[in-house]
Amino acid sequence: MMHNPMAYMANQAYRGAATSVPPLKAISMLLGGAITFLQKALTAQEARRFEEGHEHLMKATAILRGLSHNLDFTKGGAVAERLFQTYNALILASLKAYGRPHARESFRRIIAGLTELREAWESVDTTVRGAKPAPGDSSRKGHGSP
Repeated sequence: MMHNPMAYMANQAYRGAATSVPPLKAISMLLGGAITFLQKALTAQEARRFEEGHEHLMKATAILRGLSHNLDFTKGGAVAERLFQTYNALILASLKAYGRPHARESFRRIIAGLTELREAWESVDTTVRGAKPAPGDSSRKGHGSP
């Protein structure tokens, strides 16, 4: 059991999505959710609804934390390590940017990075679905293990 409630929520968000849809689709959906929450956080901040914005920011970072905590380093190797670093850098950048005068530009860059990452995962998903699985092969590969 996890002692940090945010880490627990992040983990549950990833696991819930990964069990209801194929893992690659879940990753894409979760990244889309993080993008949406960051956009909402910025909108709320600009409207001076700071508490609401903070809630959206926490949801976005919880999604990214859930993704980073569910990487399979055994199968994913260097790719999983790079994703871990990327997710954590995006979390830190989001937290540092919120409430600052440069938040709009910072969030634009963070969202652009997340959008690019989501598109990359969607491309991998399309490629995997287009390939015929070998006998006994499963399309449910772990996150971070291409």
